Amino acid sequence: MTRARYLAPLMALGLVLAACTSASPSASPGTSSGPSASAGPSTGEDDLTGQSVTVIGTWGDAEEEAFLAMVKPWEDATGATVKYTGTRDINTILTTGVASGVLPDLAGLPGPGQMAEYAAAGALKPLDDVLDIATYESETASGLVSLGQADGSTFGVFIKASVKGLIWFNPGLYDYTDNAPATWDDLLTQGAANQGSAQALWCLGIESGAASGWPATDWIEQIVLHQAGPDVYNQWWAGDLAWDSPEIRGAFEVYMNDVVGKSFGGGTNAVATSFLTAGDPLFTSPQGCEFFHQASFITGLGDFPNRTAGTDYNAFPFPSINDAYANAVEGAGDLFGMFHDTPAAKSLMRYLVTADAQNIWVRIGGALSANKNASDYPDDISSTMGSMVANAEMLVFDASDQMPAAMNEAFWSTMVSLTNGSITIDKALSDLDAVAADAYGS
Repeated sequence: MTRARYLAPLMALGLVLAACTSASPSASPGTSSGPSASAGPSTGEDDLTGQSVTVIGTWGDAEEEAFLAMVKPWEDATGATVKYTGTRDINTILTTGVASGVLPDLAGLPGPGQMAEYAAAGALKPLDDVLDIATYESETASGLVSLGQADGSTFGVFIKASVKGLIWFNPGLYDYTDNAPATWDDLLTQGAANQGSAQALWCLGIESGAASGWPATDWIEQIVLHQAGPDVYNQWWAGDLAWDSPEIRGAFEVYMNDVVGKSFGGGTNAVATSFLTAGDPLFTSPQGCEFFHQASFITGLGDFPNRTAGTDYNAFPFPSINDAYANAVEGAGDLFGMFHDTPAAKSLMRYLVTADAQNIWVRIGGALSANKNASDYPDDISSTMGSMVANAEMLVFDASDQMPAAMNEAFWSTMVSLTNGSITIDKALSDLDAVAADAYGS
């Protein structure tokens, strides 16, 4: 079950994001870095009128609207139609579909681990003869290219990306722009000193329908990465390190003591609060919390789109717990695969990897591009984060997304039970080790 589907730490992130300055990636010769919404994509097919592509993804509400806006120029140019269905239970739908053969043409894949499973089962179609691979690899961050490969072939492509482990704050309460906490202890100390009228240190919400619990898994991943380092992090998701090892147990203890124990409304409220709106108490008066931990995509969700970047909100990187791993960074993204290689499906896949397509979601907000030539970011914070992804040399990918499907789902559900106090850390780790024994095989 193990293979090298990761990249280790990205680049030093010692400054608050809004204070960083980085040139936006420029378009390569002959490509457009910012087409108008009406610009027609170059798809290679002149007419697909009457054809359709069925797509399943995890996006709903504003994210679904952004995806549909992203594919609209392709529909206009080709005459084909995208039939999209959003679900938070995509793991179950695709796992069942692989067994039954009832699958969409294209789908957002739960992660590289599941992608490799679907490819090994013969369900996913290779993309080596669908894409211009040389162009795709030259325009896409190398780490993301690698994560879409299995057994030497490309089976998945990233149509957008995100930086994880960001700590969001409202400068109106206290402005950390020029004095971001560098260490975890510093964060706790500054947080206590500057909390003011905020009711709690953390906003926390882990409800996400059938996928409830995943925001809490992100917390564990960040703590493992910054406390024990990339090598331990990768051994863990690959099934080579027990959940009840000191390194992983330590992360669970930090999460329960320093996060859940200091969260707005406590663990019961966190389980009942949607991740979509979990950060909104940053903007209430008085504030519900001082800090909110979430990936870069949060700027397109909840109350964030109604606020002004740099004025109403800003963010700093996850602080160091062990100085040896201060520069470690976790990323993630939306990995897309093809189950039916129809002409329309292949055409849409070719379009989705382009800067023209990804710039549309980038302009709307809440997304970073996997394509280095996309640069239409709506604010300096987003532009800085986009540059991080585009120029990444070393990056660890979301750990739970690389675990086998059964392990991933157990991790999610266990974090719900742990966060609301239904089980202890001892019980959580014991249960997860029992799942791992079957999920990873011998």
